[in-house]
Amino acid sequence: MGWPMPSINFRIERAQRLVRMLDNDAPLMVARVAPLAPEHQKSALSYADMLRAKARMELEALLNERNSKEMADAAHPAAD
Repeated sequence: MGWPMPSINFRIERAQRLVRMLDNDAPLMVARVAPLAPEHQKSALSYADMLRAKARMELEALLNERNSKEMADAAHPAAD
C-alpha cells in the first residue's frame, strides 16, 4: 500500500509556492551567474527560464484539473 495522493488544493499551493520562488529568484540568478563565461551564463539562465515555464505549465494543468472536477461535481451532485 502506498501513500495517499495529496489533495489537488495541496498540489496547487505547492506549485504556486514554487512559481513564486522561481520568479523571486530570477534577479538573483543573474547576479549568481555573472562571474561565469557568457556561454555558461546563457545556458544557466536558459535552464532557469525553462524551469519557470515548466512550473507555470504544471500549475496551469493543476488549476484546470481542479476546475474540471468542480464542474463535474456541480453537474453530477452526489446522491444522498
